[in-house]
Amino acid sequence: MKIAIAQIPVVEEIGKNLKEITAAVEYAKDVKADILLTPEGSLSGYSHIFDRKEAGEALKEICAFAKKSHVGLALGTCWDDDDGKCYDGIRFYLPDGLYLGCSAKQLLCGTLDDEPIGEINHYAVMQPRVFDYMGTVIGGLVCNDMWANPSVTPMSDTYPARILAKMGAKVIFHAVNGGRDESKFSQETVKLFHEAHILVQSAAYNLTIVSVDNAEPLDIGVASKGGFAARGEWLFTLPDKGRQYGCLAI
Repeated sequence: MKIAIAQIPVVEEIGKNLKEITAAVEYAKDVKADILLTPEGSLSGYSHIFDRKEAGEALKEICAFAKKSHVGLALGTCWDDDDGKCYDGIRFYLPDGLYLGCSAKQLLCGTLDDEPIGEINHYAVMQPRVFDYMGTVIGGLVCNDMWANPSVTPMSDTYPARILAKMGAKVIFHAVNGGRDESKFSQETVKLFHEAHILVQSAAYNLTIVSVDNAEPLDIGVASKGGFAARGEWLFTLPDKGRQYGCLAI
């Protein structure tokens, strides 16, 4: 399976996000990738407050374009599901456009108060799922699912990567939208914490982990490098700053 990743800016304007994802699909088509991974919230924006009608139209447009380009999608976005609940996760599509299903964020972020405030109050959680993607069992995790950052995780760590591995997953698609700033603590300490979790879990659970972060703001290094990890090592990584694309066959 040939996988493309797109470290693209994610903003609250769906039209701008759609243009970025379209360009990423063009890249994936050019490199003959089977599937493209985009960051958390890359279509809707990383928020539960978004124009549902506009997001729905944009989703149809990008899915049609990906199908025409024969590129599958691991599309990071928020959406309202048939149950009427809002989810933050990854929607999976085959290169022929068939929708396989979705994975939603498990370890929602919030304050550590007795009554936490944050996304934990706005998104629903669904049971972990795996999918057969061209003969390979895959799963999806979103940002904090991989590392349960102790400063923003009021929920107990359920070790979602281990759960997916026990369900048979061999490849995990990890969509990230990590908060960061230019401080040494953010760019060194927190980043190392994030990336170490990717490497350690790839080794512990015998997984290939494909990860990509939001590029916005373009002049500040990402919260976790984009790339491919297996057996506790990076197979390939993107530059830390700015709009970047990459592809690897696994």
